[in-house]
Amino acid sequence: MPTRKHVHEIELPVQPERVFAVLHTPSAIRAWWNAARAIVLAQEGGVCAAAWGEHEDDPDYLTVARMQVFDPPRRILFTDYQYYAKRGPLPFQANFTTEFTVEARPHGSLLRVSQDGFPCEPIADEFYAGCEVGWRNTFEGIQRFLAEV
Repeated sequence: MPTRKHVHEIELPVQPERVFAVLHTPSAIRAWWNAARAIVLAQEGGVCAAAWGEHEDDPDYLTVARMQVFDPPRRILFTDYQYYAKRGPLPFQANFTTEFTVEARPHGSLLRVSQDGFPCEPIADEFYAGCEVGWRNTFEGIQRFLAEV
C-alpha cells in the first residue's frame, strides 16, 4: 500500500550531542513537546512514551513507540506505534515510522525528521495535515528549548 510522509529539518546552533539528547531525555521531551509526562528507555529496543492531559490516570492522548535504532548522536528510529485518544482510535490503519537524524554542521547541527506510513486515502487527510502542523510546532519547541537552556 503506498504511503506518504512528512520531512522537516532545522539548523540549530548547538552541537549534535546536545540536539540528540533532547530527543530522548524525558524532561526535555515534556518541555518541547508540551507533554504532561514522558518515559524513555533510551536504548536500541527501548521505548518512548508521552502523555497529554491534566489527569495522569485518564490521559487525553498517549503515544508509545519502540526505538528500533538508537545510535547516539546521529539517529533514532521509532517503530511499532501505539496511539490512544479519549475521542477514539484513528479512522484508518497505519504502520508509522519516525526517524530523527542529526548531522554536524560548521555552526551547529542539522536536525531532520521523517515520519512515514500515512495512508494516501482521503480518510487520513485530516490527521496527515494535523501532523504537518504538529511537526512545525515541535521543531519550534525544540528550537525554543535549546535557546533557553
